[in-house]
Amino acid sequence: MLRALAVDDERPSLEELLYLLTADPRIGSVEGAGDATEALRRINRALESGPDGPEAIDVVFLDIQMPGLDGLDLARLLTGFARPPLVVFVTAHEDFAVQAFDLKAVDYLLKPVRKERLAEAVRRAAEQRGTAPRIPVHEPDPDQIPVELGGVTRFVSVDDITHVEAQGDYARLHTDRGSHLVRIPLSTLEERWRARGFVRIHRRHLVALRHIGELRLDAGTVSVVVGGEELQVSRRHARELRDLLMRRP
Repeated sequence: MLRALAVDDERPSLEELLYLLTADPRIGSVEGAGDATEALRRINRALESGPDGPEAIDVVFLDIQMPGLDGLDLARLLTGFARPPLVVFVTAHEDFAVQAFDLKAVDYLLKPVRKERLAEAVRRAAEQRGTAPRIPVHEPDPDQIPVELGGVTRFVSVDDITHVEAQGDYARLHTDRGSHLVRIPLSTLEERWRARGFVRIHRRHLVALRHIGELRLDAGTVSVVVGGEELQVSRRHARELRDLLMRRP
């Protein structure tokens, strides 16, 4: 069973998180901390105690925006330890997702936290700590991709995606109705969706041929208009793209 620490400077949010964690049967014990400094002192005791000691902590559920030392600062400090606790970020802001996953966060939850979404984060932490058996995962529907929006997992049709933008080890999916950040490298999506008409035009961009509205040539540079946005085509991809567009029905 997991030993957890919840960190949030807003008392109502902290109490709600503690209540939800206590109700999860995979959580053996849970404590609360009102700021990152208090949490760091508690984690130091846990690390001194050792992974099997009475003060040990397996996972920290961590708010990001807090006065003084914030959640990202604390997570960076933890990366310097030999065996730090796992980190699950719990925040009202989606803007820090890329930084959070760069810090090897187990999950990134948006407030208000839903019980089902928190249960999924606990499951991931339990698997990483080896305290829960791995359950075989069924292959996802190739016509859809799961994205998280406001703490709710939705399924976006691949056919609705106009282009994909690389953001580090993550990708931002663009549709006519908005964009979504997913934890999948652009290279993986390129290989997965090649047969569905997606083509690489730049080291940062993957586009759906069906959504290209214009091909523009200007003083030796090539660009395409996709979903109302003009994207630069690199020289190494320009010839392949022109050939594909010429053969397109």
